[in-house]
Amino acid sequence: MFRGTTRTALAKRGIRASQAKVVGLLAAVTIAVSVGWLLAPGGGPSGPKARPPRAAPARLAVRHGPTATPSAAPPATTTLATVLRSTPSYASPGQPAKDTVPVNWYGRPSVLPVIGTKPGWVRVRLAQRPNGATAWLPDRDVKLGSTPYRIVVHTATMHVALYKYGQLVFSAPAGVGTVDDPTPPGEYFVAFDEPPPGPGYGPFVMVTSAHSQTISDWEGSGDAVIGIHGPLGMDAAIGTAGARISHGCIRLHDQVLEKLTAVPPGTPIDVVS
Repeated sequence: MFRGTTRTALAKRGIRASQAKVVGLLAAVTIAVSVGWLLAPGGGPSGPKARPPRAAPARLAVRHGPTATPSAAPPATTTLATVLRSTPSYASPGQPAKDTVPVNWYGRPSVLPVIGTKPGWVRVRLAQRPNGATAWLPDRDVKLGSTPYRIVVHTATMHVALYKYGQLVFSAPAGVGTVDDPTPPGEYFVAFDEPPPGPGYGPFVMVTSAHSQTISDWEGSGDAVIGIHGPLGMDAAIGTAGARISHGCIRLHDQVLEKLTAVPPGTPIDVVS
């Protein structure tokens, strides 16, 4: 998970510290902006413990193409707004400003999905708590772009699906949150990517805008942000059917996580049951 202090540690449920030069998240490194994760290395449903030995990757049940496409396909693209400067946010256009959206979040550019527009305004999702927070921003303070991707996390079936231009790219098993610490349902997005802090996290860690609903302060960090990363030695448990093994983060086999490398910040993530 993600932490809100200036010095944090990457954990099984979320994200530990990351330096401005993107060096190490796990070892509580001193950085200009640091990041905290819910998933502590080696931790399981009962909490952090020594990392178990990595099991041989299971034979994956990765479905490609339209065979797993739901009845309602996602939109082909999503408009993104890159914040150009810290800007006031509004509950609705023309109302008094309610807060400020930062140009950077944990040292990374704020790239936010657009969910509505009015002349001179865009409505965006926010990365900060509470989950599901949105705001209207003046369109002069953002640069618009788009993404063809969308990630859908199915907690009931314990699978993750990637879509591109509304078409299913693949569906694969995932490790999701336990009953006590579930992966929170809702509409989120990719905030940014981080290098892996150590063995088991896979090729990178994807930081999301989702925050745990059962953990508010992971290891004194002040926050607990959900991440998508490698299996942390739980390949066998994830297997081909998925498993409930995390504190809320989404764990994928390394070869599945690698398929998400092209997904840019701002890409929507839907967590559904």
